[in-house]
Amino acid sequence: MWWWIALAAVTALVVYTSATVGARWWMWLLVAVVPALLAWLFVTVGRERIEVESDGQGGGTLFAGRARLPFDSISRTAVVPATAKQAAMGRQLDPEAFVVHRGYIPTMVIVVLDDPLDPTPYWLISTRDPEALAAALPDNHYS
Repeated sequence: MWWWIALAAVTALVVYTSATVGARWWMWLLVAVVPALLAWLFVTVGRERIEVESDGQGGGTLFAGRARLPFDSISRTAVVPATAKQAAMGRQLDPEAFVVHRGYIPTMVIVVLDDPLDPTPYWLISTRDPEALAAALPDNHYS
């Protein structure tokens, strides 16, 4: 969230400087357009679509970013708390894992796959509400 503060500070500085030096009309146009474009960029880059679509009969699909995962490929799910995120994203991270990571979100969900045709062992997904996401996904792990 620090980038919003930085954007506001830079915008305020440019407005103050433009007003002090008596900027021309094109400078005021830049003062209006550039912060708006940067704000749009912050919003679009920082947003990843995480959705669960259920068919009501035990099937469905997990959407994370542009990827989709049918429920029948899911073996089990688990919440990765903030205290374990560094380990999950560090040495323990499998290079073939699919990751949707946003550094400003402290918690994640791990979705372990059970698909012999897919080389991806698991998905790691950043989410603000990991318990709700894990509860919405099937847990097909039988002990």
